[in-house]
Amino acid sequence: MSFKRIRAILLHESFVTRHSFEVVNDIILYPLLQIVIFGFLTVYLFGLKGRLIGEYVLIGTLLWQIVSITQYSVSVGCLWDVWSRNLTNIFITPISVYEYFGAYMISGILKSAFMFCLAGILSYKVFHFDVLTLGIVNVVLFYFNLVIFAFGFGITVVALIFRFGSRISAFAWAMIGIFQPLMAVIYPVSVLPKPLQIMSYLFPATYIFEAARKTINDHLVEWHLIGTAFVINVVFVGLALLFFDFMFKSSKKSGQFARLEG
Repeated sequence: MSFKRIRAILLHESFVTRHSFEVVNDIILYPLLQIVIFGFLTVYLFGLKGRLIGEYVLIGTLLWQIVSITQYSVSVGCLWDVWSRNLTNIFITPISVYEYFGAYMISGILKSAFMFCLAGILSYKVFHFDVLTLGIVNVVLFYFNLVIFAFGFGITVVALIFRFGSRISAFAWAMIGIFQPLMAVIYPVSVLPKPLQIMSYLFPATYIFEAARKTINDHLVEWHLIGTAFVINVVFVGLALLFFDFMFKSSKKSGQFARLEG
């Protein structure tokens, strides 16, 4: 693995990010708007003596931005290469798939970390909620696990786009939203029907959102939930990479990879 080749992809990604209003809107303006909307909902709930529920909503919204922005960075970052007909040019170079995705993971980490800090400052200044009350250790572990999950999800989406073409490109920003209700982002898993609860616990992110809510109550590190999330994350990312490898080979064999730039 060459850092020089990873740096080249990161440079390419930085040019796209800086010169695309769509990217700025999706990873900065829209997430901040969500924080504002749910922040005012939190203020309303505080007024109804529902402070704990309000904090559940706000911390879930803040943590969700990590998932959304990291996944978006991986999936849409690859899509820009499809839209600009640059995908073949990249893969005829010595760069490997792991270097390619590694660069987009680094990009996703930087973007989501920046936005999480910005959203945290906004929630503290405007809505008087300090995310650091969860504890530095908790925040780092939550962030780490959510980034891994988002990376695996992003790879899965890219695999589908490589195999079935740009006609399903909307999956890059919409697919994660389809599964969001199952991850119990702003409410406990217990409110879901029993069959959906079983499905919910298949997602590692669910354990992190549950741990965050418990941490608001007891201010402890929920090692069992965080550890479970990490183990499932490792399995999930491994399966995502295998799935991508299968779909990538299938795409080249069927000719779909070449048609992505047609």
